[in-house]
Amino acid sequence: MDVQRLRALRGPNLWSRHTAIETVCVCEANERDIQQLDGFEQRLRALFPKIGALRPATVQRMPVSLAHVLEQAALTLQAQAGCPVTYSHTHRTGTPGHYQVVVEYSEEDVGRLACQEAEKLIRAALDGRSDWDAEAVVKQLREIDEDVRLGPSTGSIVNAAVARGVPYRRLTQGSLVQFGWGVKQRRIWAAEVDATSAVSESIAQDKDLSKRLLQSAGVPVPFGRPVDDVDEGWLAATEEIGLPVVVKPLDGNQGKGVTVNVSTREHFELAYKAAEEIGTVLVEKYLPGSDFRLLVVGNQLVAAARRDPPQVSGDGVSTVRQLVDEVNKDPNRGDGHATSLTKMRLDDIAVERLKQQGLAPDSVPAKGQRVILRNNANLSTGGSATDVTDDVHPEVAQRAIAAAQIVGLHVCGVDVVAETVMRPLEEVSGGIVEVNAAPGLRMHLSPSYGKGRNVGKAIIKSIYGPDKNADGRIPLVAVTGVNGKTTVTRLITHLLTTAGLTTGMTNTDGVYVDGRQIDSGDCSGPKSARNVLMHPDVEAAVLECARGGILREGLGFDRCQVAVVTNIGTGDHLGLNYLETVEDIQRVKSVIVQNVAPGGFAVLNAADPLVAGMAGQCPGGVIFFCADRHLPLMATHRAQGRRCVFVDDGHIVAVEGNARESIPLRDVPITRNGQLGFQVENVMAAVGAAWAVGLPTDVIRRGLASFNADADNAPGRFNVMDFQGATVIADYGHNPDAMRALVSAVDAIPAQQRVVVISGAGDRRDQDITEQTQILGAAFDHVVLYQDACQRGREDGEVVALLRKGLEGATRTKQVDEIRGEFVAIDHALASVKAGDLCLVLVDQVEEALAHLRKRCSE
Repeated sequence: MDVQRLRALRGPNLWSRHTAIETVCVCEANERDIQQLDGFEQRLRALFPKIGALRPATVQRMPVSLAHVLEQAALTLQAQAGCPVTYSHTHRTGTPGHYQVVVEYSEEDVGRLACQEAEKLIRAALDGRSDWDAEAVVKQLREIDEDVRLGPSTGSIVNAAVARGVPYRRLTQGSLVQFGWGVKQRRIWAAEVDATSAVSESIAQDKDLSKRLLQSAGVPVPFGRPVDDVDEGWLAATEEIGLPVVVKPLDGNQGKGVTVNVSTREHFELAYKAAEEIGTVLVEKYLPGSDFRLLVVGNQLVAAARRDPPQVSGDGVSTVRQLVDEVNKDPNRGDGHATSLTKMRLDDIAVERLKQQGLAPDSVPAKGQRVILRNNANLSTGGSATDVTDDVHPEVAQRAIAAAQIVGLHVCGVDVVAETVMRPLEEVSGGIVEVNAAPGLRMHLSPSYGKGRNVGKAIIKSIYGPDKNADGRIPLVAVTGVNGKTTVTRLITHLLTTAGLTTGMTNTDGVYVDGRQIDSGDCSGPKSARNVLMHPDVEAAVLECARGGILREGLGFDRCQVAVVTNIGTGDHLGLNYLETVEDIQRVKSVIVQNVAPGGFAVLNAADPLVAGMAGQCPGGVIFFCADRHLPLMATHRAQGRRCVFVDDGHIVAVEGNARESIPLRDVPITRNGQLGFQVENVMAAVGAAWAVGLPTDVIRRGLASFNADADNAPGRFNVMDFQGATVIADYGHNPDAMRALVSAVDAIPAQQRVVVISGAGDRRDQDITEQTQILGAAFDHVVLYQDACQRGREDGEVVALLRKGLEGATRTKQVDEIRGEFVAIDHALASVKAGDLCLVLVDQVEEALAHLRKRCSE
């Protein structure tokens, strides 16, 4: 068995909407049925008893291969580690022994390691080794998962966003998360929202400053002050404040370094030392009563909990240490914040608190004796929580809201110490002891006792408002197909820009925002898509989604408002990435259609059966486009009152039911008065997309009239130039269907002699390269072949030889020249043309070749 490739699919993909690890697994003949591997399954189950049932390849009960074992092992390992994964699939490709194994992951690092360990497991079972430790592997996976997954606080906000339909993206492996796209994006860091200023956060961190601000506004707070050393602190505690006191860091969080109810010098010194490790020390009056955390979001109190200090109950047999160890076995208690509770600690503070109760870690408390390990009740130090949201007195709630607003926190944890929160604070000598930015939400989400509160939903509501349709999304149009997709992408972008929207665009030429290029190269993949959606100025996005990006990583978004598929035809890139047939190409291209929003549209070419067949996969509506309005599929769609775009009497017509809008083709320069059939198709697709987005007809009409197929608007897409009276056309066509469309287009342009300059992409099949010149040989008198800058795995001269082979027996071509170098080939062709001739240049290095042509044509 050879695992040749492992990659992460981070968005909706060929296999599912799940994030997944995809591997290519190559099995030898005997490895394609594990029954042929004597004793393998027994050895496998001995190493990993919990692997479960090994599934066959299909419902026809095909043999179970090692690839299927890899799938099952990788999925089960993650499930055993506590990851919420359920989906996996093994696809047998057309190449014997080659399998594509797809396994869902919730965290990429965990998924990758699970696949790697599954491979190690199989190799150990094959070799008869016993050095693979399932328990150790699961433990490692669990530790990585706890380390990298979102904590409960951030996770609850993200879950609430997902429930509302808000897209999200983790910007780091920490708790920085972006919600929404473009101009509608918002960010959180843990439970802190981007609307909260750094000034407010700094005030909250300075416990003395925040307390003084609260006091000035009439909010009850305990008296206290910062101190510089332990002696000054003890003096302040005994002579100014009065014992008992609370000792804590001036700038702290999560209860770190906080000690309460300090009444002896010895205890004070320990408490001072713990606080001093974090920063400046604050000493303040200890308020008797319980510790309450009130969560304020915006101008509302959304949750409240009473926090109890970490404690154990004696059984008359076990020591305190043993009781603590037993409590810490609770799976709900962890070392960090990934679980609902934190493990209790027997540190110096706990030992001192035990001493006050006449105990030590190895003492055996009486049965039923309550043993308190520390006075502060933070969950991060092992405490527990009881929900009291419904018990909070309205005046206490108002004081908490006032405290949050005085400091300026949009999400605020207000710490109250009082005998009860069922009465006003003044009546029970209670007070607000702290306000906290980015408060932990665990105690409200999963309290130890009482009802959990969906505080994540309240935070998302505060970010996007009460309107449930406000989901942080901008209009997003995804475009794919074999030919025409870049032109359609540019044209849709132009229409949206005409409507006044700042539009972000990705395509094979680069990334553009509001007409300005911010990246270059082939940017039709998910990384570029995510960059556009993260740009803060973008009000609409048009994203070209090429085959390669979908296969390599999936889509760069969860769903789109509009999906446009231009065509499939006879396909392209066949023979690559296990895509052997046009139906395989269809499966890849249909991914964007499958991920249309329920209220969105797929804009599909009705004349292409493979594209039209995607209609049933669309969760939203369908707009068909086709030049022939009498096509049965179009006629049926129109008769059902659904949206169609077609050509009628020299006009592009859009109809829905009895509504009809038309645009004369003479007013659409890119079509050259309707002579360029492939451009007419591109325009129909763009009109359908603009209609689906909701652009008015007059905006679409103005946009089409102002879009020219020049090197600025559509570089390499039938750019027409004049060279000393000869017509020069530059195009990026690179497959047989494109050649047919170009031949049809140039046939409509009068010319005395026709010359074509062409190379071929080395990563295409031999027959695809040869077929291009077979088509051109019947339409051009003179063919100039040149070797591409990148041979893409071919030997030197191999592509040119295939192109020449296609010209054997050409009905029209009389002269064939072979040139090394694209620009030299262009110059060679231009030297042979005269006024009245036509020269088609099929460019490879689009930007550089167009610049060269413009220079030559200006001479």
